Amino acid sequence: MKTNGISESEYPFDGCADDIMDSLSANIALLDENAVVLRTNRAWQQFALENGMGSGFDCVGLNYLEICEMAPEEPEKKAHEVADGIRAVMSGRLSEFAADYPCHSPAEKRWFYVRANRFSGPGPVRVVVSHENVTALKRTEEALREREAELRVHRQNLEDANTALRVLLRQREEDQRDLEKRIFQNVREIIDPFLGKLKHTALSSRQQAYLETIEAHLREITSPFLQKVHGQALVLTPRELEVAVLVKEGRTTKEIAEMLNISTNAVDFHRKSVRRKFGLNNKKANLRSHLLSAAV
Repeated sequence: MKTNGISESEYPFDGCADDIMDSLSANIALLDENAVVLRTNRAWQQFALENGMGSGFDCVGLNYLEICEMAPEEPEKKAHEVADGIRAVMSGRLSEFAADYPCHSPAEKRWFYVRANRFSGPGPVRVVVSHENVTALKRTEEALREREAELRVHRQNLEDANTALRVLLRQREEDQRDLEKRIFQNVREIIDPFLGKLKHTALSSRQQAYLETIEAHLREITSPFLQKVHGQALVLTPRELEVAVLVKEGRTTKEIAEMLNISTNAVDFHRKSVRRKFGLNNKKANLRSHLLSAAV
């Protein structure tokens, strides 16, 4: 008995096996030892019909490898790789060959997964080649790659934005320090001399109180190291803060006493109190150097 012109000895399939092949969604072809197509299933034939082949075209009798070799080198060079893989299976060098390849039509892009397996056991060489449509999977992979590329761009944009923000914040901090420095210098060089002159004029007790209040608040506002002092959990009184600022400026005890209109003993008392609050008691550390290092 012959099936499609091929004897049963050449075609070891019974009717049940044919039904199984036809029930599979993959396009399946059975090849002999010379890569001649012995049998194709219904899915294979339907695919051929949908791609312009005549009704009933089943590729039986055609050489599968020759068909692969006739494919143009580009962009279908995968066909040549498939042919080499099938040869390796037919010769026994490989027990199985598998690869994916593009098979685009004028209407759409398509990808297939081809697998070749050789029958085991005695008898003539037979190889089953199956082609499974994996277009949906490929499109999903492509969409994931595009999404990953978008995420990389987005991440790079965020990193660039963060870098720019850090630069802006650093510049803002520098501008703020420069502004504080200018304010401090202006108060010290322009306002302080007038405050010193006012102290040596005949002021009423109320006017003197106003002057001291103004001076104390100016010292607090313009102190360039006040924030650092507060950060160290130190609590300086307004008078101690005034003394500390003037010490940092390099003023002597006598100069500080004249500027604040207090005795030199009072200045020494406040200096010792500031040293204690900065933990400098019983140390040879210079108070002015420490205040300069604490400046912001």
